[in-house]
Amino acid sequence: MEDDPTLWRKIQNNDTVALKELHNRYYYQMILHLKRIHHNHNGSDEAVSDCFIKLWTKRSEILIERSVRSYLFLMLRNTLIDRLRKKNQVIHLDSEFTPEATDELITEELDDFAKLYEALQRMPQQRRRILELAAFDSYSYGQIAEKLQISVNTVKTQMGRAYRFLKEELDPKSIQVLFMMLSKKLMN
Repeated sequence: MEDDPTLWRKIQNNDTVALKELHNRYYYQMILHLKRIHHNHNGSDEAVSDCFIKLWTKRSEILIERSVRSYLFLMLRNTLIDRLRKKNQVIHLDSEFTPEATDELITEELDDFAKLYEALQRMPQQRRRILELAAFDSYSYGQIAEKLQISVNTVKTQMGRAYRFLKEELDPKSIQVLFMMLSKKLMN
């Protein structure tokens, strides 16, 4: 596995494989982070995708002085703000998503996001899809059953297995990321 600076140099030299590797490394983490700091999750996938598209299209113009990871998350912040301004929406980001706090936040949380992401990738596809719909898209068990054309009991069983799997695979701090996101959804 190549480090971020090496991938960035390859991207600047038109290497699409390097872009895909960087995308795979940070895409899901950026989605989780965006969903955690911004309460309206509509368009999260698009906002993160826009960052990677912009990174690719402006690769010859972009100068990354610190880390690629920090740059991506700062780009995500700016993309979100631009999108909200275009919609004339009031911008309500959690205070911890300021440019000054971004590096510290990313460093602390990305390890937990990475562990969660890796554990999710080891789940059977249907179980992972059910958990994602419940946890990240706030679908009820009934809505998941209808969307996936399965029974509500199957959804309940798969959710139980998913949580049990995560508890076995992750340390308490890493699984806390998922529960923190779920509790924020319940408050909204």
